[in-house]
Amino acid sequence: MAADSTPPPRAAFDAPRLRILWSFARPHRRTLAVGLLLAVAGSALGLATPMITKWVLDALNDSASLTGPVTALFVLLVVGAAVSYRQWCMLGAVGERVVLEARESMVRRFLRATVPALTRRPTGELVTRVTSDTVLLREAAAQSFVGLVNGAVMLVGSLVLMGVLDLVLLATTMAAVAVTAALFALLMPGIGAAQQRSQEHIGRLGGLLEGTLRAIRTVKVSRAEERAAERIMADARSAAEFGIRAVRQEALAWTVAGSGIQLAIIAILGIGAWRVGEGRLEVSSLIAFLLYAFTLMEPVTTLSQNLTSLQAGMAAAERIRQTADLTAEDTTGKPDRDAPAGGPADCDPDAQVPVLELRGVSAAYGPDAGHAVTGVTLAVPRRGHTAIVGPSGAGKTTLFSLVLRFLEPVDGELLLNGRPYRDHSHSEVRARLAYVEQDTPLVPGTLRDNLLLARPDATEEELRRVLCDVRLTEKVQALDEGLDSPLSSAHVSGGERQRIALARALLRTPEVLLLDEATAQLDGLTEAAVQDCIRSRAATGAVVTVAHRLSTVVDADLIVVMEAGRIRARGTHEELLETDRLYRDLVAALRLATTAETEALT
Repeated sequence: MAADSTPPPRAAFDAPRLRILWSFARPHRRTLAVGLLLAVAGSALGLATPMITKWVLDALNDSASLTGPVTALFVLLVVGAAVSYRQWCMLGAVGERVVLEARESMVRRFLRATVPALTRRPTGELVTRVTSDTVLLREAAAQSFVGLVNGAVMLVGSLVLMGVLDLVLLATTMAAVAVTAALFALLMPGIGAAQQRSQEHIGRLGGLLEGTLRAIRTVKVSRAEERAAERIMADARSAAEFGIRAVRQEALAWTVAGSGIQLAIIAILGIGAWRVGEGRLEVSSLIAFLLYAFTLMEPVTTLSQNLTSLQAGMAAAERIRQTADLTAEDTTGKPDRDAPAGGPADCDPDAQVPVLELRGVSAAYGPDAGHAVTGVTLAVPRRGHTAIVGPSGAGKTTLFSLVLRFLEPVDGELLLNGRPYRDHSHSEVRARLAYVEQDTPLVPGTLRDNLLLARPDATEEELRRVLCDVRLTEKVQALDEGLDSPLSSAHVSGGERQRIALARALLRTPEVLLLDEATAQLDGLTEAAVQDCIRSRAATGAVVTVAHRLSTVVDADLIVVMEAGRIRARGTHEELLETDRLYRDLVAALRLATTAETEALT
């Protein structure tokens, strides 16, 4: 088993963690207060039962009527059942609302977070916080506070009524309760710590499993199934180890509690029988006292269960609250008085201001990382096709991340329609752009959902047009439910995913269409059709591509050559062939790749 590098957990009941848990329950404090009153009322009804039993026994001893005590027992039963049902429903509903609010908060926080903030954490771990952590939170936030107070009321109430019956037997019971409480105080922190460590390893397990399943083809081709399984199972075993540790300590705690109560009952029987024989205690009082002693296990159980739930809930609440540290994107922006209100269709085609401009931009993926791009200056005209080429690691995709505001520059500035990015919100910038990424993942849902993701008001005619443009019409017709067919990455090829993403982008009719090698997985005929779409779009708007194919490079109006995060040359295909050695080498490599693809097709 891999060494456990998890930092030691903090004390089980430190105030900050308790405040974090209470923050989830606070919005429902009025409902919780009503639930507490119902719980106390139910406990009071339960505490009255032994006293009424004593009344029955005294009535039998005195040959009196049993109508009164029997009626009282029946009323206690009916009212107690009604109170218990109402309390159960109320607190259960509160628990579900707490879970829903926590999940909604996290989901929205994830989707509003910056891309670097999200990608620094394993996806599976974030999913675990939305799923299993919120389940632990439910019991703690909705039940534990009420349960602890109610359990304490029941315990104190039982002891008070036992004192009314006989002080000597009460002293005997108190001694047993004191010993049990002391042992509980020693055992409970260890239970909470073990549960917290177990949940942390479950979160890691989720992250590893999600990543491994995402790369399942690579894992299988590499014959690494066993190694991958072993990495995942290392965290599974650690979670089980700490879970078992918690179970053992819980079992010890329950054994101590049960044994303490049983020992108290034995002592009560012995001392009580002696006191009855001495005439110092009535038999009915001894029986009532024993009933309280037997039911004393209930408040002790309630307290221990809710203490355990509270500790697990505090650990879960802390993990959930940690997601608040995710850096969120800017949702505000200064009013754009010069920009068109209706989108790219309203833009002035003769405007001389570049639609996009980078001025001396440098960027890095972390405070300790080197610059991915340095001093990049580039103007993208409102019309035309700009291609960005360069060897792997030259910074091509980083430029797209900057333009899309997935990454913020450390120096320089970007402008959209002549206005700095800082004057726009992230949403305002992206409203002018459409993006087709290289991996082109599918969004969960149907084909229609994927196409309408960025423009939900598109008409059926517009959908048919873009599907025809990217040669997907036959694919849609072959699907059982057409556009409403659910999509799965396992049943859609890489080329089809690229065409779906391109159709979605074309449907937007953006000011700038960004293509990160959007034809890499297409055959020659389909690529020709897609290139026609790009040329058509470049005639009316801006198209910027990261190019790895010769056809993309040759057709571009402007080609930008990047190396080591800098722009080393720019010009047309013919100009760069004459003036830049690196570009000639890249074109030679692209020509070889194109020839190999053509031969493979023939």
